[in-house]
Amino acid sequence: MNRSFLKMMICAFLFMAISCQQKQDEKDQAPVENAKWWKEAIVYQIYPRSFKDSDGDGVGDLKGIIEKLDYIKSLGVNAVWLNPIYTSPNADNGYDVSDYRGIMEEFGTMADFDSLLAGMHQRDIKLVMDIVVNHSSDQHEWFKQSRSSRDNPYRDYYHWWPAEKGEPPYRYSLFDAKGNAWQYDSITNAYYLHYFAKQQPDLNWSNPKVRQEVYDIMKFWADKGVDGFRLDAFQFAAKDTTFPKFPEGFEKDFIQYYAMQDGLHDYLKEMNEQVFSKYDVMSVAEGAGRNFEDAHKLVDADRNELNMAYAFEGVDIPKYEGYDLKTMKEIFTKWDQEFAEDGWLSIFLANHDQARMVSRWGNDSKAYRSASTKLLNTFILSMRGTPYCYYGDELGMTNIDFDSISQYQDIAAINGYEKALSEGEDMELFMKKLNYGSRDNGRTPMQWDNSEHAGFTSGTPWLPVNDNYIDINVAAENANPNSVLNHFRKMTELRKQNPVLIYGAYEIQAPEHPHIYAYTRTLGNKTVLVLLNFSDDSAELALKNDWLNHSVMINNYADIEFAENSIKMQAYQAVILAIEP
Repeated sequence: MNRSFLKMMICAFLFMAISCQQKQDEKDQAPVENAKWWKEAIVYQIYPRSFKDSDGDGVGDLKGIIEKLDYIKSLGVNAVWLNPIYTSPNADNGYDVSDYRGIMEEFGTMADFDSLLAGMHQRDIKLVMDIVVNHSSDQHEWFKQSRSSRDNPYRDYYHWWPAEKGEPPYRYSLFDAKGNAWQYDSITNAYYLHYFAKQQPDLNWSNPKVRQEVYDIMKFWADKGVDGFRLDAFQFAAKDTTFPKFPEGFEKDFIQYYAMQDGLHDYLKEMNEQVFSKYDVMSVAEGAGRNFEDAHKLVDADRNELNMAYAFEGVDIPKYEGYDLKTMKEIFTKWDQEFAEDGWLSIFLANHDQARMVSRWGNDSKAYRSASTKLLNTFILSMRGTPYCYYGDELGMTNIDFDSISQYQDIAAINGYEKALSEGEDMELFMKKLNYGSRDNGRTPMQWDNSEHAGFTSGTPWLPVNDNYIDINVAAENANPNSVLNHFRKMTELRKQNPVLIYGAYEIQAPEHPHIYAYTRTLGNKTVLVLLNFSDDSAELALKNDWLNHSVMINNYADIEFAENSIKMQAYQAVILAIEP
């Protein structure tokens, strides 16, 4: 055999081998049916009051976010959900809107917003706005007009009950100090409805003029280039305006009486037709109704309503007394199974209405805070569904320790305290539970460095900075290759580079294991195995024969201990293995 022929044969063999590998890779990374940008998004939630203050008034603002856009980009996220920035008297930190087309003065100007949006888009980051339209502020011009007289054109923008009919049927308020959702107003001798605080009167969605006002507001922001909308408390928007009497004690399960009432789907279909279908925007509503049927009606593609469900059953698992890993497995697994074929889910363990993720779900002690935060971020970023990551959780920020009600800013905490006091509750226990679960825990200022006030502001912060900012801050974690922050960046990159972590089928493994949450994700010929030890002790898991041939994709510890047919995991260890065929 001459040398040139041999050379040609070797080249042909190499070409065939490369071609086969390329075909295999193409099969592994085959285009996904019904792929969407919002399914592939990694959403970073910013609470603007607490992110970065640029002018020294102690309140975060839009220019502060602009200053940190390169940091946000460095996280590997590609979408930002911004809590409300509209003009507001701030009874509920912006969730009481007095002008839906204005920017809160503390946050800046519309020019600042335009610069922020442009800066995000230059960095390929989408912006999702929080739309608060179950209710408005009592300072909104609509409500001022509505309460001025019974024959005002804006009267029916809200829900009113004339006092001459007697007291209205009891409705429970989530934030009211007395728990009553009806507030008497002497101007017209009538009661108005507020499912939240009395400063947040509920809008009357059965009025087509109200609906058109909202759609026009959404178009205003979409025309500016906003990429999505999160509908706050919208599952409560539809109401039976005859206000029938509810059974005594209904407030213990008020979702069954408040959520997804008749008319809601009609409103969402109309909103989709007028707004969502006209723009390439993401849509998600707070809450997913009372059951799976409700959730599917919200988000299945053929419904033409919303893109994804944002269900609370998962995030509500941890309690003051703790939680059971088995329950966590069961709830997240049943939601995934229910939406395996139709619809799409949001995956999250924290938001602005919860205490800090690692303090609720993990272990915020000095020994385990880092490992358990990495584990929790691994979970969020390896599940099927669109992950939502709350600011500061990429660092492992923890609950703050308040010991007096005077330290709290949250209206839910303050009114909840008054209600508990008036009802004779055990106030020592109430304060312990509040210290654990208060929303203010999740709203403390972002910890940028170890300078005064964690580099958040040059003034006095609106809410105190957690004392542990000396150790837990962006600057320190940036410099540490093994930090929570850098592990978060590795996980976002891993998710973006591996469609199996986005679209792959989820299957729970070893469901009865008391400490390890294990599951596989499979897409085409690619399978990954996610192993999460939720215990502060070591734990062992037997490996199936199919899993023995593997490679390590990510590990939150420096090493992994394998036995012949098992893996022994350290406390809060999180590992993802690529299973080799």
